[in-house]
Amino acid sequence: MRAHIVLAHPEPKSFNGHLSRVAAKSFEDIGWDVTITDLYSSGFDPCERQEYYSNPKDLNRFNVQAEQRFASEDGSIPQEIKEEINRLDAADLVILQYPMWWHLPPAILKGWFDRVLLYGEVYTSSKRFETGRFKNKRAMLSVTVGTSPETYAYNGRSGDIDLMLWPVNFTLAYVGFTVLEPFIAYGVEAGISYSNPEIINDRLLKIEQEIAFKCKSNENIDIVPFNKMGDWGSNGRIKDDAPIYSPFIRHRKNIEYN
Repeated sequence: MRAHIVLAHPEPKSFNGHLSRVAAKSFEDIGWDVTITDLYSSGFDPCERQEYYSNPKDLNRFNVQAEQRFASEDGSIPQEIKEEINRLDAADLVILQYPMWWHLPPAILKGWFDRVLLYGEVYTSSKRFETGRFKNKRAMLSVTVGTSPETYAYNGRSGDIDLMLWPVNFTLAYVGFTVLEPFIAYGVEAGISYSNPEIINDRLLKIEQEIAFKCKSNENIDIVPFNKMGDWGSNGRIKDDAPIYSPFIRHRKNIEYN
């Protein structure tokens, strides 16, 4: 078995960096192989650019989807992207490790989605969700946030964490992954460094132990459900008898809020 960890934090000594190393060791302890992509340390460019395509379809206009599809067909996918797709192909479980910044992932991780999940190579209109490239593979978010579970509850001042993470989880589901319930480390303040032993306390050690346990018992993590292609009608809307898993996709347009 193999796990692939994608780390999106600019400081290797950060708590995010530490959690990625704890996760890697935990998988190795149960006999798994592990690969890690550290987006910042590798100098990953989150911006899709025409110059990355050695054999462009159109020299006059950069149509991102058209160039991704053309590169997928003629085998000219940028080398670093090809290597990352290979890591995803080889993995049984993918973990995205990142801090919540302004209620979203860091921009570099959004760019990872934009550049790595290529149109054509990774997804098409007929290759998504249950027929996606990464079907039969699992993925999980491991996220740090600065405040308590209460502030990220359904009625918390920071907003419902399940809804905030839905777009990222939905992206993973779109390309075929079975999405696991996320691991959320609460109360992780910016600036925490595991190079300083004075900051190690019971709360942080508990988080470390929790992610280690999650990794070692990953087969028991609950799945985040998403609709299948058959749940939508020909007009692209959810069928009346299809299940609903999130307020982002619902049967009624108007929902009353008290």
